[in-house]
Amino acid sequence: MSDDLTHRLLPYAGVEEFLGGAVPFLRAGVEAGDRVLAVCGQGRELLLRDALGPAAADVEFTEAAGWYAHPSRTLADCLGDACAAARQGTRLRLLGEPVWAARPPLEVVEWQRAEAVLNIAFRGTGAAIMCPYAAALPASVVAAGRKTHPETVRGARTLPNPGFVNPWTYCAQCDEEPLPPPPEDAETLTIERPDLYWLRAWVAECARSTPLPEEDRQRLLVAVTEVVTNALRHGEPPIVLRMWTDASQDAALVCEVTDTGRWAPDTGYGLVPPQPDGGAPGDGTAAGGRFGLWAVRLLCSIVQIRTGDAGTAVRLRLALPADVTTPR
Repeated sequence: MSDDLTHRLLPYAGVEEFLGGAVPFLRAGVEAGDRVLAVCGQGRELLLRDALGPAAADVEFTEAAGWYAHPSRTLADCLGDACAAARQGTRLRLLGEPVWAARPPLEVVEWQRAEAVLNIAFRGTGAAIMCPYAAALPASVVAAGRKTHPETVRGARTLPNPGFVNPWTYCAQCDEEPLPPPPEDAETLTIERPDLYWLRAWVAECARSTPLPEEDRQRLLVAVTEVVTNALRHGEPPIVLRMWTDASQDAALVCEVTDTGRWAPDTGYGLVPPQPDGGAPGDGTAAGGRFGLWAVRLLCSIVQIRTGDAGTAVRLRLALPADVTTPR
């Protein structure tokens, strides 16, 4: 078995093009004895089962809506499956059609970023991953797919993708747009000493005035503690913590930590998951404090980071129940 990762884009305009790329990919995995996983909707599953015939019995079918629940968690779980397969002398072969419909714009960006980071995180696992993208998707989604997949499948051919962008370059492009400024009435706390007890009490009190579920409040406390600790150790004062409710389409409780320091360009921003055996993330840079930031990404719905000459901002978002419409 080769250790080389393959990550291929399958653009399709109809059922025939979808099956023409997906069925040979899955069938080859069954014949090779791979662990073969197809993540798709119910309609696609029925089509694949019919086209695969008896080979479908050796394919694990998983509902896409549940699989694509959270970018960082899905990436970590999938990496764990790939590494487990490699340890057993086989490979993970995944057909994964992302669920793009009805996702808020910020979440779409994070899923696109996960597609890019996958090319770093899965190096050496030997995994074979194919991602179908329907032609009916928004043009921006299809264009991003061409930037995050090294190869494209066209019929029986696999071709290098001329639009592919280095994953770190792509992630930097995702962060080119400045964050919207916090609202003027955001709760604000300037942190002058490392008193994490009172910090957590302040965050908990602010969070209680929102409909954020208790489990998510606990996630927030852990995430904020990690980010503030990082700012105290490595940032530059003043360190300011702000909290507010964003009642836009992507309703969320937002917590932002800013300081005047600038992160080194090879920090990694906690985007690459650590290896399942506890080793360093597979991105070729020093581990440093990225384990903590990776955990923050797991705890929050979305983590946005901006760093430059003006300082660093780490913005944490935890999704609120869908019926939240009144801003704080």
